[in-house]
Amino acid sequence: MDTLHSIDKSRIPQHIAVIMDGNGRWAKERGQDRVYGHHEGVVSVRDIVNTCGEIGVQYLTLYAFSTENWNRPQEEVNALMELLVNTIRKEVEELKKNNVRLHVIGDFLSLPDICQKELNEAVEMTVMNTGLNLILALSYSSRWEIMEAAKKFAVDVQSGKADIDSLDDEQFAKYLTTSAFPDPELMIRTSGEHRISNYLLYQLAYAELYFTPVHWPDFRRENLLLAIQDYQQRERRFGKTSEQIQKNLTRHV
Repeated sequence: MDTLHSIDKSRIPQHIAVIMDGNGRWAKERGQDRVYGHHEGVVSVRDIVNTCGEIGVQYLTLYAFSTENWNRPQEEVNALMELLVNTIRKEVEELKKNNVRLHVIGDFLSLPDICQKELNEAVEMTVMNTGLNLILALSYSSRWEIMEAAKKFAVDVQSGKADIDSLDDEQFAKYLTTSAFPDPELMIRTSGEHRISNYLLYQLAYAELYFTPVHWPDFRRENLLLAIQDYQQRERRFGKTSEQIQKNLTRHV
């Protein structure tokens, strides 16, 4: 039975962030090299993007390549960059057809020139789409992002564009690479690891965290729906008590 029938359509998370972990382990379990796992992981990306668009998720952020991933064996890094280029070329028409708008966050200029070119073209080709916002975190790490935001704020203070005494969460968030997007309500990590690996540290402050042992190449529509079902069973208090939350709910009924 499709779990979609047991999900409250009025409480679909607006923004889901995903750490797509386990491609290499999935491949090794099958006697293949790690790159094979990354290729198969693209199938999961397609399925999850389509499902998010179908059920009304507005933002989906995928941790595709971290700044730390540059330290992997050069052969694997080269293969990942080639896969990125080929995938963007193949999928951009599908994104257009499904009304998906593509965004990229991270240290964009550290990517190979061909990757920058393909990504820029794909972003431009989907800029008028009004459905799901697909955000790829590439050459991204949260500590890098926060340091870059601090530098930009410091420059604005020096030039008189910003006042250090008026800095608050809302103002600082405008300097982050995610300034155009709401914070995620749900973060999913596949493959059984229970950490967030330098991913959206500032933005995940109040997100619900969901960890599954399923490797990313096996993660499909039903797995996503189960994660959303689990999310909907949680009470999101944002520092308040359960009694306060229930009182507010009663007041708005």
